[in-house]
Amino acid sequence: MSSIAFIGLGNMGAPMALNLVKAGHSLTVFDLVPAAVKTLTDAGAKSAASAAEAVKGAEVVISMLPASKHVEGLYLDQDLLGKIASSALVIECSTIAPDSARKVAQAAEVRGIAMIDAPVSGGTGGAAAGTLTFIVGGQSAALERARPVLEKMGKNIFHAGPAGAGQVAKICNNMLLGILMAGTSEALALGVANGLDPKVLSDIIAKSSGRNWATELYNPWPGVMEHAPASKGYAGGFGVDLMLKDLGLAAEAALSARASIPLGELARNLYSLHSAGGSGRLDFSSIVNLVKRDQD
Repeated sequence: MSSIAFIGLGNMGAPMALNLVKAGHSLTVFDLVPAAVKTLTDAGAKSAASAAEAVKGAEVVISMLPASKHVEGLYLDQDLLGKIASSALVIECSTIAPDSARKVAQAAEVRGIAMIDAPVSGGTGGAAAGTLTFIVGGQSAALERARPVLEKMGKNIFHAGPAGAGQVAKICNNMLLGILMAGTSEALALGVANGLDPKVLSDIIAKSSGRNWATELYNPWPGVMEHAPASKGYAGGFGVDLMLKDLGLAAEAALSARASIPLGELARNLYSLHSAGGSGRLDFSSIVNLVKRDQD
């Protein structure tokens, strides 16, 4: 079993780290939120007073942070790479700009440290169940070193290409997810406005040509799915502001590649409007409330 440093214990990072503890790995964790750290130490992990302390002696370093600025700040500005053993493997699981992933990976290469970007898909439910999908960018040899660790947290592992490719694929996926959730919310709101039961309509869509991940596993309408954030006041899950961040990354990538993403831009505007109304910390499926308000 590996000695692992895990940095970032948010809604996704904490359950991922817990699965590594359950698998028998020796884990040292760091997060700015004491309560998040306590959850892991109660499960058997060790705590560190800083990220630099956490990586001492670590064979594998995993980070799950909110945005590009946090990743660059940690590894470059705070020079965490300078405190990681050259024999270690770095697995960066945050969803960030591809250019940021490449920048950090190049800095790691200069120091002789193997690094992959490995953003995830599957939501908090997948993180807890250990069924996440890892979308990896980096060298094949580094991925093979990471695979035994990734397999304790996820069910599917894809190699998208060189450094940064995992982020490109993840951005494409999340842009589509944002579009699908907004469309699903609009369809359900339309049905309810015309007298349909949202559960019945969801069941119909799930077995028809409009089926998608939201209708099957993450329904945005309260009460339709017991364990979905919608039935828990939209608490936890994947925040509106995080979705907005990812849609912004998609817009940046589109601009850089001179690609057209009209639906992605529309979804970005909708989530921006929703966030501006005070819903930024709610789960992104709460976008349904924006459509319901428009009907009132």
